[in-house]
Amino acid sequence: MLKKLDNLDGLYDNYDVILSDVWGVLHNGVSAYKNAYEALKSAREAGKTVVLITNSPRRKQGVVSQLDMLGIKSDCYNDIVTSGELTRNLIKQAPKKVFFLGPDRDLQLLDGLDVERVDQDQAQSIVCTGFFDDEVEKPEDYTEMLQSFVSRGIPFICANPDLIVERGERMIPCAGAIAALYKQMGGEVFVAGKPHKPMYKAALEIAQKTRGEIDPSRVIAIGDGMPTDVRGALNYGLDLLFVAHGIHINQYKSDDVPGGIDDFKLSGFLAKEGVRPNYWMEWVK
Repeated sequence: MLKKLDNLDGLYDNYDVILSDVWGVLHNGVSAYKNAYEALKSAREAGKTVVLITNSPRRKQGVVSQLDMLGIKSDCYNDIVTSGELTRNLIKQAPKKVFFLGPDRDLQLLDGLDVERVDQDQAQSIVCTGFFDDEVEKPEDYTEMLQSFVSRGIPFICANPDLIVERGERMIPCAGAIAALYKQMGGEVFVAGKPHKPMYKAALEIAQKTRGEIDPSRVIAIGDGMPTDVRGALNYGLDLLFVAHGIHINQYKSDDVPGGIDDFKLSGFLAKEGVRPNYWMEWVK
């Protein structure tokens, strides 16, 4: 059986650095998970270094503002690494005429970069932060547009590798779902966020500046997303705490067991995915 943790402080003896996911661990896009906030705050008070790693296409300050609005203050983390900030490095290396695919609220991603925002016909590259309207759209709605881009060999830069996230009680598609379709159609896709190495490299560099030389065996990642949080951490060689109440909950929940998580089903789900986290919790607390 996988080892279940009751509280985050059960990790204190074995780990110095915590790399925590944000959406799905600290909040669901609408409400904060107060227990998770308090747990990470307590970890910092115990001398641990906490770096939040998020596939948000926003820049760091945008994520800080969002967390503040949800009541998640900076006393629960040392710093934040966002997919958006890392994606700016990819944009700098791409052709300068950019078609921006995503909501206007994400346009700050392009601020200060030497790019020209153009329409589809003039585009030399695509920067995608998400859907124009993720409340109603699905990836297939973009098929005709994407086919045109693929036929012209336009590179696709994905600022949010997540496929879906929770927004309150609903599942909402993310830029990663469009990127997956583009790749399936034969297009070239570039990604820097989880599960890719630049995210973890940047987070560990921050942690090293905070506390000096780091032993990777004393670093643990926390997350709920199989294709991003889980595979990213394990592929990087880090230990992992899997948060079961996340986007995969329907794979192993049961109304017949305390807490709603069927241990046997959870083990089966993880085995089917070919992964073995070091620990799991229902919620971070």
